[in-house]
Amino acid sequence: MTIKANDFRSNRERFYLVVMLAIGATLWACILWSIFRHWADPKIGHTIRTLTEYGVAFLLASWFASAIYRASAFGNMVLLGPNQFPELHSMVVDGAREIGLAEPPTTFLYNSNGVYNAFARRLLGGKYIFLTSALVEANSDRQVSFVIGHELGHHAAGHLNPWLNAVKFPAHLVPFLGKAYSRSREYTCDRIGAALSKDITESCRALQMLGCGCRRLNASMDCDAFAAQEALVPGFFGFLAEINRSHPRLTRRITKITGQNPPHGFRNMQQVEPEFRITELSQ
Repeated sequence: MTIKANDFRSNRERFYLVVMLAIGATLWACILWSIFRHWADPKIGHTIRTLTEYGVAFLLASWFASAIYRASAFGNMVLLGPNQFPELHSMVVDGAREIGLAEPPTTFLYNSNGVYNAFARRLLGGKYIFLTSALVEANSDRQVSFVIGHELGHHAAGHLNPWLNAVKFPAHLVPFLGKAYSRSREYTCDRIGAALSKDITESCRALQMLGCGCRRLNASMDCDAFAAQEALVPGFFGFLAEINRSHPRLTRRITKITGQNPPHGFRNMQQVEPEFRITELSQ
């Protein structure tokens, strides 16, 4: 059954998306109007032309860096496929099909030297997912399925759409707005990851692993107790600690997954988790 990424989009992301697009489009209009009006101005025309040249150089440098990174990935990382870690590859293919992607992203596994991480990228128009060896080794299959689903969510929800990101780009000049939007996207992808893994408990354990960092202890870690730590975070200083971060704190991410009613696409998960609430995590 195909599910729609938009059904899992958090209300917070919807709000920030509109704000980012509105501010970005307005600023682009002002920039283009200034370029058109002052291009031949003898006083500031030279500055305008110089800044334009810098912008073009930045775009070329970004394209060049993407090409280099892609070449490095194929030469130094392990490309998942039917004959290369087929279990992981199947998670990507099945998840991409379920979330409605036309083609599964090209996925690599690489040696992270102990760093837990996974990320999605667009490189030269192609969709990619990168998984670290430490993260895959530390998590169970269900937990890895959540991580892969989370990264698929970035692609399915349009977070890496180059045209939309170009429109939103100037909005990052507004202090803290871009970070707030980034955090809201993580909530959306957590929900998508949980839906694709079809296991709320293991989805939360995949998140708490980022805090625990130990597979031997993670299986016995009390998820309720970890989620309850969110209530101990001081409001003002918790706000200051998070305001400039691209990802929300882990305790909040877990409570966001478990502390609300499931959207339409979550109904198929109830075969695994009878009720969608935090108390189920202790089972």
